[in-house]
Amino acid sequence: MKLITFVAGGQARWGALHGEMAIDLNLARAMLLASRGLEAKYLASDALDFLRQGESAWDAAQETVEFFGHRVVDGISFRKETATFLAPLSNPSKVIGIGLNYGEHRREHSSEQPGYPILFPKFPSAIIGPDDPITWDPTMTQQVDYEGELGIVIGKRAKRVSEVEALEFVFGYCNLDDVSARDLQFDEKGGKQWTRGKSLDTFCPIGPYIVSKDEIADAQNLVVRTWVNGELRQDSNTQNMISTVAQLVSFISQGITLLPGDIIASGTPSGVGHYRQPPTYLKSGDVIEVEVEGLGRLRNPVK
Repeated sequence: MKLITFVAGGQARWGALHGEMAIDLNLARAMLLASRGLEAKYLASDALDFLRQGESAWDAAQETVEFFGHRVVDGISFRKETATFLAPLSNPSKVIGIGLNYGEHRREHSSEQPGYPILFPKFPSAIIGPDDPITWDPTMTQQVDYEGELGIVIGKRAKRVSEVEALEFVFGYCNLDDVSARDLQFDEKGGKQWTRGKSLDTFCPIGPYIVSKDEIADAQNLVVRTWVNGELRQDSNTQNMISTVAQLVSFISQGITLLPGDIIASGTPSGVGHYRQPPTYLKSGDVIEVEVEGLGRLRNPVK
């Protein structure tokens, strides 16, 4: 399933992308129940509420998508080109970033491997969706950079889970751009403001949808690419992650309870602008595209 939040027919909705169709799962579910002579009930208030409801909501959503198939039903299902896609999930309890999780990025950063994942917070207020502009105050930062990443979306409450069972707690995956203000992140005088440099408004684009894990054969074998103005800047594979998805979920859950909808930004490969010669930072008019294999393409302009 591809979980989406979108605008169609003048209304904001959440639902599923099924082939070329964007389906409003609330209205679709109500219609399905009514067709069976049952009380017409909505499925969930939004994507986060859907994830919190767990397997019962998942089963109902699957049944509803199969019932509608690829039909256009006025006011309920829409051809995707007529829909405007928003951030598929805009209100998780937390976004947890992983630093230096690709060997080649660690080498360009000239850092040693500490033997465990490096965690940092990225506030949910930074989340934007596809085609939303990345913006910042130039008096605050002038060294804004991109980081194309695999986003891991949690589906069940996870506390002290083992690496073996960790993937059971993952709902799915999405494209994520860990936009970073390098002059804040690495400011020696200011105490290296990682949280501030990673969490400015608009600095966490995700989307265009969340793909459930059953549609991804192997999360540790996905091509990760980032383009700036059509130029390929990052080209790697999740095989090159130092800590795997399962290892990250397990490690984090030992001391931080992961909740449905939480997002883990799993780290970026080499090719970021900060380590180019000379360093190249984002500017107004640029367009960044992030594509993790099987997850669509996330596009955001810079303004």
